[in-house]
Amino acid sequence: MNGLSTLLIVVGLFLLGGVISFVKQQMPKSLIVLLSIGTAMCLVAGVMRLEVWS
Repeated sequence: MNGLSTLLIVVGLFLLGGVISFVKQQMPKSLIVLLSIGTAMCLVAGVMRLEVWS
């Protein structure tokens, strides 16, 4: 694991916590969907940068 993949995964998990918090606060669905897309992109980018795929 290099630093960038670790950073992307940590940011993705942080955003996932935000999604869960926004759902509990009953925030607007469009905001939750937008944050979920960003979360998914960070997590996928972090996982794809791992060295196990090479």
